[in-house]
Amino acid sequence: MKPLPSTTPLSSLLSLSTRSLLDSLLQTFIPKSPHFPQSSSFSSSSSSSSTMDDSSAPSQSSSPIRVVSHQHIDPSSAVRKPLSLWPGMYHSPVTNALWEARSSIFERLLDQSKDGPPQSELLTRTPSQSRTSVIYKFSSDFVLREQYRDPWNEVRIGKLIEDLDALAGTIAVKHCSDDDSTTRPLLLVTASVDKMILKKPLRVDADLKVVGAVTYVGRSSIDIQIEVTQPPEDDSIALTANFTFVARDSKTGKAAPVNRLSPETEREKLLFQEREARDKLRKRKREEQKAGIENGSSHSSQREKEKLNSLLAEGRVFCDLPALADRDSILLQDTRLENSLICQPQQRNLHGRIFGGFLMHRAFELAFSTAYAFVGRMPCFLEVDHVDFLKPVDVGDFLRFKSCVLYTQLDNPEQPLINIEVVAHVTRPELRTSEVSNTFYFTFTVSRDALKNGLRIRNVVPATEEEARRVLERMECDHVYI
Repeated sequence: MKPLPSTTPLSSLLSLSTRSLLDSLLQTFIPKSPHFPQSSSFSSSSSSSSTMDDSSAPSQSSSPIRVVSHQHIDPSSAVRKPLSLWPGMYHSPVTNALWEARSSIFERLLDQSKDGPPQSELLTRTPSQSRTSVIYKFSSDFVLREQYRDPWNEVRIGKLIEDLDALAGTIAVKHCSDDDSTTRPLLLVTASVDKMILKKPLRVDADLKVVGAVTYVGRSSIDIQIEVTQPPEDDSIALTANFTFVARDSKTGKAAPVNRLSPETEREKLLFQEREARDKLRKRKREEQKAGIENGSSHSSQREKEKLNSLLAEGRVFCDLPALADRDSILLQDTRLENSLICQPQQRNLHGRIFGGFLMHRAFELAFSTAYAFVGRMPCFLEVDHVDFLKPVDVGDFLRFKSCVLYTQLDNPEQPLINIEVVAHVTRPELRTSEVSNTFYFTFTVSRDALKNGLRIRNVVPATEEEARRVLERMECDHVYI
């Protein structure tokens, strides 16, 4: 199918009756008023929605995937295909454009009659070939701005996180493309998110620029780094995120090799070396843990037992002598929150599974609520420490999110840290089973003004050995020592 031109209006893709209904809805919900200017996302022509620096963008690469290039993706002028070709109906102004960028891959997946062979020859790509940027025109697009505004006039982090996941997926698809329409495309899934750090608040009244590229590849894994900047300090990075995707054969489901990566610039080479060292360290730790379990090291067991007893000491006082417990502490079990949902078709991704960005969005909202209820003030998000996607989540799954304050770090009185754990369970009542599908770890703090006004953050203590083990494991990952 020939890709649609970027100036194709939304109305030309719809039937007459659907167009009339859409026009009616737009007139009803988006009145034409000087106080409510219409977004170019809904206008009949996208000619006025050029990107911020198209003039400086290099020509598009020869990859068959449109839009995925050095050129900016403009959320307010995203091209829409007929709804029957969309990967579900889960969308935002940005994910619309990113789904469109992968539409050629999606069409090949839909055509089950073409059972093409797997990719036979691995190519060598450069980071610049996968580099993609997105511009959020908050300063001029009222409708887009309102979709991303939180109650405190900042950018909704949860909604941005789902966009970052979609962008990372698009970058992975571009890197893995073999420029051959006869081979079957790889199935790419988010394996983990590592250290998404917010360095400064994101304002909703200034344009936002998001740029990402592949930084490292293993045999079947792809590491992608994304950076978010916001003027006036255009060079000042406001947020960084690292995603890891794994490639699977779309027919057999087995791990599949991915194209090689050849970094060119000094910065690209440095990022490659850093991610390579991290990958080797992770593999070595995994082997050491496996060897420790097999050998049953008594020394490490004794040391772990001492740490567990240290963590449980205050919890035992709460359980056995509650009247004498520290009033500046609280049991971990008393910080818990939970919510649940049935996964709908509108939340699926290109491969028919529930969109990973949607899961992270829901987990972030629960983590934020948990921190809010814990401190009694609006919490300030700092980072996503780590996210593991252990099992895929399917349409129709009964998903339960359970959160708690895992522990707090009070060493720095000017910036106490609140560490939140969110665990997602896929529950199947008919089978009487419940499995962990995802684990999420977030870090929050509170504003300095709140601390100056006498706000005190309580210490969180575990009451059971299972809770203490979870706390200890996370502390070791965060290099927190007790």
